Amino acid sequence: MLRKFISVMLVCAMALCVFAGCSDEQAAEAFGTSGTKELCKSGVVSTVASEVAEGTKVDLKIGVVLIGDNTETYSKAHIDGIRTACENLGIDPDDSEQVIWKMTVGEDAACATALDELVAQGCNLIFTNSYGHQTYTQAAAEKYKDQDIQFVAMTGDTAISSGLDNLSNAFTEVYEARYVSGVVAGMKLKELVDAGKITDKNMDADGNIKIGYVGAYPFAEVVSGYTAFYLGVKSVVENVSMSVSYTSSWHDSDKEAEAARSFISDGCVIISQHADSEGAPMAVQNAYNEGTVVYSVSYNVDLTSIGEAILTSATNNWAVYYEYAIKTAMNGGKIATNWIGGYEQDAVKITTLGSQAAAGTEEKVNEVIAAIKAGTLHVFDTSKFTVGGKNVTWAYATDSDGDFNYDCNNVVADGYYHESYTQSAPSFTLRIDGITELNTGN
Repeated sequence: MLRKFISVMLVCAMALCVFAGCSDEQAAEAFGTSGTKELCKSGVVSTVASEVAEGTKVDLKIGVVLIGDNTETYSKAHIDGIRTACENLGIDPDDSEQVIWKMTVGEDAACATALDELVAQGCNLIFTNSYGHQTYTQAAAEKYKDQDIQFVAMTGDTAISSGLDNLSNAFTEVYEARYVSGVVAGMKLKELVDAGKITDKNMDADGNIKIGYVGAYPFAEVVSGYTAFYLGVKSVVENVSMSVSYTSSWHDSDKEAEAARSFISDGCVIISQHADSEGAPMAVQNAYNEGTVVYSVSYNVDLTSIGEAILTSATNNWAVYYEYAIKTAMNGGKIATNWIGGYEQDAVKITTLGSQAAAGTEEKVNEVIAAIKAGTLHVFDTSKFTVGGKNVTWAYATDSDGDFNYDCNNVVADGYYHESYTQSAPSFTLRIDGITELNTGN
């Protein structure tokens, strides 16, 4: 998860340069590159393989640095994934001789201290789970590069540019699960429309049904996710508009609840989130209990126990990656420098459907997931959205090797934007029509 603001220079290097409706030649001329209609072949991202690389078996001791703990949904999902992976591989996650946990570690010098302590305690595979940890993780990888220790900065993006063989990045294609969770929301909206429960208050001036999204920061991970959710909703109900409110925090229950209440007051029927507390879902449930027609789609963990207003959550199955990485290290192999996995690898999913999910939702969800796995449905199908009223035919990808040159001429090919193609971290930052950001998150 992208956990803090990036420097202006890095943002510039990573930003997408979008050409909506212009020719390949115009796009190429603007950036001084040779135009091509073909998707670039970077070869950077490695998806999970059916076979794990094997070498000389090694005694493994795992260190884990987490931004939160079990009370924070993002870290809880990682904790659950690591525990499951360890148990599947015969490792006791509660044995400090096998796994050492460092929880609620800030994105500051405390991370460097935690990493040094894990190395001193004999850990030879160390994970950090927050983007803000990456600077310290890379520094540790450089510091201990002559030792047989592998470091993984989850959700990071500097493993390639660092040139360090002992540093890796990993993320999931969670945007796929967000799209599917949007389909769940869309099915509910359709049910409400058919039942005549949508009122004028729920409509904007253009006749679109209003939905809201509580985001943490305007980073690519959040933009990619909320766009996927919106497109999932629109695949079922076309006339929807979405507002996004940023809280400037990954975990602030009060701010998330406040943003949700503002959306409810404005007449939004569905409220989703990319934030790590239960603040927004609880605000939705409270309004629902008072008779308001409003439902929540959450993130990270199953929150249907909160009440009937919770339809589902988009989430990651982190156990898939952790099992791959741990098993690779156990077998003496090299963990992929960049790893990405989605529905095809069962690395993402939605949680249990709530009791108020519309009839037929499970069947529709299964249909959509099957299409994603088969490659017949692409989340960022460019025929399904516009930017400034125009179709997107060209988008430059991120600077995957840190030289501030565009390594990839175009990530729009075959009719869709290829997310997470040059790195495991998301890169989609297009602001598509139909979605309005209410603030900047500053």
